[in-house]
Amino acid sequence: MITLPPLPYQVSDDVMAKAAKVKLALFDVDGVLTDGKLHYSADGEQMKVFHALDGHGLKMLKSAGIDVGVISARKSLALQTRLDDLGIKHCYLGVSDKLSVFKQLLKQLDLSGEDCCFVGDDVIDLPVMTQCGLKFSVDNGHFIVRDIADWVSPLTGGQGAVRAICDVLLYSQGSYPLGIVGAQ
Repeated sequence: MITLPPLPYQVSDDVMAKAAKVKLALFDVDGVLTDGKLHYSADGEQMKVFHALDGHGLKMLKSAGIDVGVISARKSLALQTRLDDLGIKHCYLGVSDKLSVFKQLLKQLDLSGEDCCFVGDDVIDLPVMTQCGLKFSVDNGHFIVRDIADWVSPLTGGQGAVRAICDVLLYSQGSYPLGIVGAQ
């Protein structure tokens, strides 16, 4: 049997208690699942770079029974392909009013805001974040968003920040799935 080491990040007991209640983890994309840079080909096609550790963290959440979703103001084929690869079913892309989508999703899943966490990096994420029981941000997030977050990942978006947040959720619920295999 493998004994998990302690988390390498300082996380307060309050954040761990809130994380233990999370049933739905929602994520922004640009600046959270990516580094926030926008890359366009000469043909105008948008390209994105994702971190494998983040993808595996999202898969582990799902494996542990924590539902996962994405609410993003941007929409692209690259993003949709990545989300499909990860098996994320709650995908809301090209959304300017994230709060309306969030409320609709809560109703659909029969959850309250207290059952959710949201990971955001910019002020467009604040309306949803403030309705969630747990608010996360990333080290490269906007200073206002970092200030209202319950916990800020010490890693930056697109560079393992999402995995760190997934680890906090999994540790808090005692459901870190060791032995998971598969492509990230």
